[in-house]
Amino acid sequence: MLTSLQCNQKILDLSSPKVMGILNVTPDSFSDGGKFTQLDSALKQTEQMIIDGAAIIDIGGESTRPGALEVNEKDELARVLPLLKAIKTRFDVLVSIDTSKAVVMAEALEFGADIINDVRALQNIGCLEVLAHSNVPICLMHMQGVPRTMQTQIQYNDLFADIHRFFQHRIHACEQAGIKRERLILDPGFGFGKTLAQNYQLLANLQQFKQFKLPLLSGTSRKSMIGNILECSIEQRLAGSLTTAIIAVQQGANILRVHDVKETVDAIKILQATAQYQ
Repeated sequence: MLTSLQCNQKILDLSSPKVMGILNVTPDSFSDGGKFTQLDSALKQTEQMIIDGAAIIDIGGESTRPGALEVNEKDELARVLPLLKAIKTRFDVLVSIDTSKAVVMAEALEFGADIINDVRALQNIGCLEVLAHSNVPICLMHMQGVPRTMQTQIQYNDLFADIHRFFQHRIHACEQAGIKRERLILDPGFGFGKTLAQNYQLLANLQQFKQFKLPLLSGTSRKSMIGNILECSIEQRLAGSLTTAIIAVQQGANILRVHDVKETVDAIKILQATAQYQ
């Protein structure tokens, strides 16, 4: 099992769970859409997440919520690049770019992106080729369908077997393109083409994906899988988000992608303090 990742000139130590802070620079993201579209507010949020303990800042320029419309390359670049450049200039933190477009990946890498986080697992044209000419880690996420329709056409023969097969195919495609296996991170894609029950089946059995011997990323923060159980608004999902995060860590997650950085970091500290006596 990999316990570290080479991120440009830095090493991401995964011997303990790390928190990835979400920074959406979109007007329509499901939780924080529109809050951080201005550079000043985005930089303030970045600084606060770093203070709170985020090891990675994940910048997203296109919403991938259910029903979301696609954003063209020009608009996504205009949202992402100025913020990426500003963060790399001002802060000593790893920056991940949440994108599925080869052009955005290539431009982001030129400006120092440390990780590429792709909900389509490098299936779009040109993505494998762009990443083959880089050396940064890549997160491959499983999604059934596309954001616009993924929650309306859910069908699996066997949930775990189908996702396992998907990861096997994408890992093989990466290796065939010249991307070393040790650069890869796997994300089962909570909420991306899964029913409520399937999301909790994945959470309860996340450790099954440890057989790939690659780092696992879990992203359940504020999602409808929490709201539907608790029957609450997005603003009331903190307790549920923290609970799913801790379960994910107990199931072997190495990276937690979250909105509430400080609270998640605190929860992990308590879990680790307890674990040393087990």
